[in-house]
Amino acid sequence: MAKVRTGEITTHVQRLPAANPPADGGETPVVVFVHGLLTDSLASYYFTLGPAFAAAGIDVIMYDLRGHGRSDRPPTGYRLESFVGDLVGVLDALGETRRVHVVGNSFGGTIATAFAAWHPDRVATVTMIESEPPVAEWTRHMADGLTDAKNQLAREEVIGWISANHGAHTARLSRGASRILATTTLAEDVPAGRVIDDGLDALSGCPVLAIFGDESGLSAQVPDLEAKLMSCRTVVLAEQGHSVLVERTEETQELILRWVREHTLAEAVR
Repeated sequence: MAKVRTGEITTHVQRLPAANPPADGGETPVVVFVHGLLTDSLASYYFTLGPAFAAAGIDVIMYDLRGHGRSDRPPTGYRLESFVGDLVGVLDALGETRRVHVVGNSFGGTIATAFAAWHPDRVATVTMIESEPPVAEWTRHMADGLTDAKNQLAREEVIGWISANHGAHTARLSRGASRILATTTLAEDVPAGRVIDDGLDALSGCPVLAIFGDESGLSAQVPDLEAKLMSCRTVVLAEQGHSVLVERTEETQELILRWVREHTLAEAVR
């Protein structure tokens, strides 16, 4: 593990090198995993997808978002463009010049799609897991969700209910989320950030894999994604809510590995 400077903050990064680089001397693909907001950190990938991808011959980069895990927690500076700037900063600090496959869970997928729209020359593919691209509708969803979280998680009876119904570990994560919301401007900054200027059209040239649970409501995006993105593949998992990454890890791993390998081969043929 390491800490690197990304603009005005220090970001915690962990790399897992490919176990078996290409024997023919070809370029090893690299996947960057981007986690979600508030209760998440790079650990969610370390204990799910990260080691399996490295074992499959892929270089893995994981990092903690600003305000999360072992990265710095500044009091302000949580607009989407800052999160994307941190991703650029991580790649620059690591000297990474390859086009990367970016995998984002929840808000991490929003960062991934914004990164692809604003830095298309650095992206091979995007995978969004239970995510929304940063278009106008996303802004409204985030404003409502973060305001509600900030109010509810500050109430001790809510934390008690979470502990009773979801366990002590989830309650600890919820307390941590409440501290982030109480000590930073994240709840106000995220909805006020930059969106993709041309909507989904800005992603039309990027291969996008979108994985949803059918019970979360985010799968309602599927028709729009398929209609507007030329290189888009959508997968909706039956009887599944928002926690796709932790509850359907093996299926998610297989889908993304196949996606990355398919596009790595396609790049090699060009």
